[in-house]
Amino acid sequence: MLLIMPMKNETILISHGAGGKQTRKLIEQTILKYFSDKILLPLPDAATVNIKGVEICFTTDSYVVNPVFFPGGDIGKLAICGTINDLAVSGAIPLFISCAMIIEEGFGFLMFEKILKSMSKIAKKTGVRIVTGDTKVVDRGKGDGIFITTTGIGLKFKNVQLGKQFIKKGDAVIIGGVPGMHELSIICARENIKFKTGLKSDCAPLHQMIEEIFGVSKKIRFMRDPTRGGVSAVLNEIVSGADFGIEIYEDKIPLTKQVRSICEILGFDILNLASEGNVVIIADSKDANSIVRTMRKNPVGKNASVIGFVTDEFCGKVILKTKFGSSRFIEMPAAGQLPRIC
Repeated sequence: MLLIMPMKNETILISHGAGGKQTRKLIEQTILKYFSDKILLPLPDAATVNIKGVEICFTTDSYVVNPVFFPGGDIGKLAICGTINDLAVSGAIPLFISCAMIIEEGFGFLMFEKILKSMSKIAKKTGVRIVTGDTKVVDRGKGDGIFITTTGIGLKFKNVQLGKQFIKKGDAVIIGGVPGMHELSIICARENIKFKTGLKSDCAPLHQMIEEIFGVSKKIRFMRDPTRGGVSAVLNEIVSGADFGIEIYEDKIPLTKQVRSICEILGFDILNLASEGNVVIIADSKDANSIVRTMRKNPVGKNASVIGFVTDEFCGKVILKTKFGSSRFIEMPAAGQLPRIC
């Protein structure tokens, strides 16, 4: 049951769009007062609807990333990959995408075509078709370059049911790779921070790998791509109001020396940082090893690891067991560590 209370702030803040507690409050306390369809209320990545016996998933997302070009991608690649991934983690085969663009007067044609080319390349590579769209141009100074909104439609896999209601004590928590790569690349691009070894966004389509793991396990309970708010936000959403908790282990989280060093220098918590080519999976622990082996055969899952388990202790909480043997709670981020990362 949602607790509906008036927002304390009279105006929308940038933190309301950053994927943490503020975003959750904005949605639950304001938006859901007016949009309360039973399909929407669980706040899935994609809605699942039944049309004459056929289950369809569809999702929508807006992209306002700054800068629009970053190491490893651009706003166009991000839009297509993000839409594909929201469908894939919902248990669907991505099929069709719509694309609406708001362009600021003065935005360069060369940059615009580069973005379109990037979108086309990913669509062709994945077999997803861009079939409809809309284009608007706004006054100079009122659009910040380009914003993109996409909607994706996919066909639900048969006999695949995903949701936190299926999670059981003892289930394994699996991550697809090094967390936070996308947000770190945006930070470095925006602030012109340079490192000797190039840091790139992990922006990539996940649907092929996800289809492969559905082939080796029928006991996958839940999937979510850890975008805004990172792994911390996903895990806290899972345990919110649940009769179970989650314990993860710091030494099991896949990290590179580069990522660890950058986080230490900039003071960021890697678990709060967004990914755009990563996935958090809850599955039966008996299937965990075969799932991880399958993921590692795919380039986007080469660093896949089991990082924890579902427990009946600390219900509604996420616990991190540190490499020193101590434990601490992982809280839902109050706000994203950086605005406009997707």
